[in-house]
Amino acid sequence: MKNFALIGAAGYIAPRHLKAIKETGNLLLAALDKNDSVGIMDSYFPEASFFVEFERFDRHIEKLKREKGIKLDYVSICTPNYLHDAHIRMALRSGAHAICEKPLVLNPWNIDALQAIEKETGKKIYTILQLRHHQAILDLKEKVAQAPKGKVFDVDLTYLTSRGKWYYASWKGEKTKSGGIASNIGVHFFDMLSWVFGELKENLVFEHTHDRACGYFLFEKAKVKWFLSINYDLIPEEIKAKEQRTYRSITVDGEEIEFSGGFTELHTESYKAILEGKGFGLNDARNSIQMVHEIRNAEFSEPKEEKVHALFYKSKSKHPFT
Repeated sequence: MKNFALIGAAGYIAPRHLKAIKETGNLLLAALDKNDSVGIMDSYFPEASFFVEFERFDRHIEKLKREKGIKLDYVSICTPNYLHDAHIRMALRSGAHAICEKPLVLNPWNIDALQAIEKETGKKIYTILQLRHHQAILDLKEKVAQAPKGKVFDVDLTYLTSRGKWYYASWKGEKTKSGGIASNIGVHFFDMLSWVFGELKENLVFEHTHDRACGYFLFEKAKVKWFLSINYDLIPEEIKAKEQRTYRSITVDGEEIEFSGGFTELHTESYKAILEGKGFGLNDARNSIQMVHEIRNAEFSEPKEEKVHALFYKSKSKHPFT
């Protein structure tokens, strides 16, 4: 049984980490969040200590180590994107490995700095790249690996995950804190594409606004038109009729890759791999972090029909606070 702490216990993604810690047979000693809406902890670790101030959380970790001989093995990090690298450093300096939500960091040079502290402390930094554990994506990777040499696939990626007005009032609506739409909701898809289709040769951006992003990737083995959005109006009518607010679609040479299910279990699979020493680290995250950094800072390219996703032409929306 390994000892865990968790930073960001009140966040959207924290329950998946709590569940993964529980299902892998480990123990949560302490959790931290400046917000105290953490009743979800009762479902997993009601005995864990909880703090709303970092200083008291840090003091508690030190007391456990120095007064009771209880050391942390891992710190799980579910905080806002722009705080990830700071909380990772805290974890390693506490003598623990770090398990951090995506995106691991916002900029490629942040990875370089984290590699230095890994070397200093001898501890590892792991990231959650959950799609690499999805069976449909594993099958796709195998299919691509077995394709004839020189084969280039035509891929369409669509990810629509509706968010309300709260999104724009939170840190997620601030590009400097979240990295924007591409970083916040697209990075794990971009990681998957890079992992499956090889070296990225071209990265074009046609749009990157408050509620959507659209672009084109040319990989060694694929041409990819991609579109992301948090705007409910773009959800297909048949999905709305089912009272659902999320739509995922990947087509490869016109064939739909079915991966709509199984997402809630992938964090547990990620934790199993990490605990077996097979987790994804800094170098695994680098390609996708580089991609979203380029997208965030790119000048928009002229949309050409053969490279632009069909949803690019849908009606644009004003920022809700305009």
